[in-house]
Amino acid sequence: MIFNSLVFIKFIAIFSVLYFILKGRPRLWLMFIASYFFYGWWDWRFLSLIVISTVVDFLVAQKLEQTEDKKLRSRLLWVSMTVNLGFLAFFKYFNFFASTFEELANSLGFHPGPLTLHIILPMGISFYTFQTMSYTIDVYRKNLKAEKDWLKFATFVSFFPQLVAGPIVRASDFLPQFQKSHDFDWNRLITGVGRVLWGFFKKVAIADSIAVIVDQVWASPEIHSSSYVLVGVILYSFQIYLDFSGYSDIAIGLARIFGFDFPENFNTPYFSKGFSEFWRRWHISLSSWLRDYLYIPLGGNRHGAFNTYRNLMITMLLGGLWHGANWTFVFWGFLHGLYLILERFVGQPIGRFMKGRVGIPKWIWAGISILVVYFLTNVAWIFFRSADFHTAMTIFRRIGSFEHFTISSIPNKFLIVKGFFLISILLFVEITNFKVHYNSMALRKPVFGAVAYSVLLLLIALFGTFGASAFIYFQF
Repeated sequence: MIFNSLVFIKFIAIFSVLYFILKGRPRLWLMFIASYFFYGWWDWRFLSLIVISTVVDFLVAQKLEQTEDKKLRSRLLWVSMTVNLGFLAFFKYFNFFASTFEELANSLGFHPGPLTLHIILPMGISFYTFQTMSYTIDVYRKNLKAEKDWLKFATFVSFFPQLVAGPIVRASDFLPQFQKSHDFDWNRLITGVGRVLWGFFKKVAIADSIAVIVDQVWASPEIHSSSYVLVGVILYSFQIYLDFSGYSDIAIGLARIFGFDFPENFNTPYFSKGFSEFWRRWHISLSSWLRDYLYIPLGGNRHGAFNTYRNLMITMLLGGLWHGANWTFVFWGFLHGLYLILERFVGQPIGRFMKGRVGIPKWIWAGISILVVYFLTNVAWIFFRSADFHTAMTIFRRIGSFEHFTISSIPNKFLIVKGFFLISILLFVEITNFKVHYNSMALRKPVFGAVAYSVLLLLIALFGTFGASAFIYFQF
């Protein structure tokens, strides 16, 4: 079941009515059953994976709470890691490593035969495994008390708004919220509905509209003009941002309506002046997870420049692999690791040197930095979107050839103009929101809220692409 489908609209309407009628334990049961129904609508067989992860991590955490024996605690943590990462490795990476081994063996003259299996990737497995793993690690570190109520824990793992594409909500943030009454609140309804509409505008009106152009470019880049391929690359940077942040907005808005607060997952990432800043603004719940559970345990930046660079590269390579079982994702992670290393090694010293000697205003430096970061991010996105390196290099060659680099060689001009018009609305709202704070204004001035929400609905109705297309991050 996906947010931009008619069946979900029916589901959320029934759930909302029952949610605010019920109280206490019955409401908790409703959340749990509805979440399993939501996920099982796609394929009920994979509910067993959520059940096993939930049971294992719940029991492991109880045992961790009861013992101080370091060896036993370490073994218990390994049980949790083995189960969760084992599921992830098998369903997401078995065929990737099997095919890689097969290709390597063939290149050396060995012919082991086909090793891959017909495996369906469970939707959202990367998200809920990281979510439940963080709980066990926090209990192991004694940063969090083990949850004694299995129903609360099971609901935390499976709560449907963020189950399949985040944000990755940590138990330390989510579980304490069960102590609140979550009575109906008009302010939460108003701001929650506004966030949901904003998410639908991003996904249905913009991301799905420009997806047509992006898909055409990547399907056969060799037949298109260099200008059209360049437009496709630029539009993809917005498609993936709006598709994913749109999902996060809907998830955060739904949770807010029901009384829960999810962490922000995006914060205008394309206005970043550096790559460290970019990763504080892009997929924040994942980047902070990788920082706290991988980068810092590896040593972070505590043991000299070389170790810092090594830790950055390992973190970004694994972050790339997290996104998908393909070497193009790994290379995407490598590029971002390289960007972060170069930023530390040469970027900051050069910036300080130039600012101290050239009388250029700060806002110009900021603008140049934003453009450089956006350009290099797009270079990495080409590999992220491409199914293989051949496709990625074809796109680079087509753009670099400047063949038919004219406006007249660009087809689908209406769709492109529509896309950039809607993107300009998005950028205007994101820029002005720093000062206006539209959600707060909607609460202070109900007339403004009514007009703003009506305009959003109108834009969705006029420009939306209603094909119930899946969100991009469902594949991860």
